[in-house]
Amino acid sequence: MKKIPQLISLLIVLYFPLVTHASDSNCPRIISQSPYITGMLNYLGMGQCIVGVSRYSKLTLPHTGGILDPDAEAIDSVMPDFFITSDWTSPETIKNVIPDYTKSIRLKSFNTMAQLENNMNDIIKATGWHQSADKIKYFSAAWRDKVKQVKGNSKKVLLLSSCGGTPYSFGPNSRLYDLFTQAGFKVVETGEKIRHIKLGQDIEHITALLDRYQPDFLFTFEQGLNKQCQLLTPKVPVRIITFNGKDFLHPTVAILNGLDALISKKHSWQ
Repeated sequence: MKKIPQLISLLIVLYFPLVTHASDSNCPRIISQSPYITGMLNYLGMGQCIVGVSRYSKLTLPHTGGILDPDAEAIDSVMPDFFITSDWTSPETIKNVIPDYTKSIRLKSFNTMAQLENNMNDIIKATGWHQSADKIKYFSAAWRDKVKQVKGNSKKVLLLSSCGGTPYSFGPNSRLYDLFTQAGFKVVETGEKIRHIKLGQDIEHITALLDRYQPDFLFTFEQGLNKQCQLLTPKVPVRIITFNGKDFLHPTVAILNGLDALISKKHSWQ
């Protein structure tokens, strides 16, 4: 359902030529409704095809709302060929906000590493951008090779976003649980996907989480060792190792850098 007539949309695009990318005549006009999707598009060599982004993006392009509440008027104004979002956007919402001439690509959740590959494959299949197929093959081979080098030796680990703020732990059916399990660790969190650690929840403090699972290692994903990490006093001593969150927390190919950091610290558990 369109909120602005197509003629007005065309005038807007012509009047603000510097706002949009898509300068390549072979480039489809794409709205990326998530910064994670933008990261995949950049890796696939399609960054220049993006003409609209979600409100969470830092790119200087027209904003088209969020995953749950895309903006129909803003979407129509950039005349996209493709609207790429996640399965958090309901099919009914997509039907109501994208123009008739726009195709939608609804990517599945990033619960496994393989799903990250599948989503990139879905993008190039839908858009016809097959020149990037080799990039996906490289990524697929690279991360699988790197996890073999980690050799976690079945060490028990907890994966924590941080020690400060409102931390969360990764459990079954999360991408990091899948990644670290494949790297040979025993991820001891049993809560599905993500467990938020805060007052009013089953586990209200990190120390209680450590006491419940008694891991050999606590891996945190932040810039440096948080003071609150150093103040933890679990019943059983645990070694804390910190990694750069930018390389692990987002479903992008930056995970290759994260795996290199993991490999560099494997002497800690071997």
